[in-house]
Amino acid sequence: MEFITAKEAAEKWGITPRRVQVLCAEGRIPGAWRLGNAWAIPVNSEKPRDERILLKNIIDKGGENV
Repeated sequence: MEFITAKEAAEKWGITPRRVQVLCAEGRIPGAWRLGNAWAIPVNSEKPRDERILLKNIIDKGGENV
């Protein structure tokens, strides 16, 4: 299995390397594992859904229709 770094995943998904690190730490990227200070992410991993967008929409609507 091939792996990429958080920086490479960030470039692939259009997000920051720090956000990729947070997703890894939260266990939201299956197969990702920590190697010292770096993360090894399976090359075929897909970008996880951004749950923050859903939360923002709920807050903006005042919790209606939830």
